[in-house]
Amino acid sequence: QVQLAESGGGLVQAGGSLRLSCAASGTLSNYAMGWFRQAPGKEREFVAAVSWIGFTTYPTDSKKGRFTISRDNAKNTVYLQMNSLKPEDTAVYYCAAALSTPSIPTPDAKKYSYWGQGTQVTVSS
Repeated sequence: QVQLAESGGGLVQAGGSLRLSCAASGTLSNYAMGWFRQAPGKEREFVAAVSWIGFTTYPTDSKKGRFTISRDNAKNTVYLQMNSLKPEDTAVYYCAAALSTPSIPTPDAKKYSYWGQGTQVTVSS
């Protein structure tokens, strides 16, 4: 079992950047990792995923090209670099770990077994 803790959220103006981190209590080498977000009144949304060796998946919407997921297995940490932030990016951001499909950076939230508590990102206009 692995415990995940997100950090790096906060308040930023539109056009700004934030880097989220997700630190794990144990090794992440055997997990695919993903970032999801949920805004008030909306469903959870896929943001990005990375396989255990670094292959990545992004949704085909406005987040692609602005968000970059990366991982450092030696530090048991996954990152989400967010640039050119927009007010509609405001949400709670969660990282998650998928043990069953470590080589596949899946966007399917059901494949992820472990979730962090989330970190709030607020983008002001």
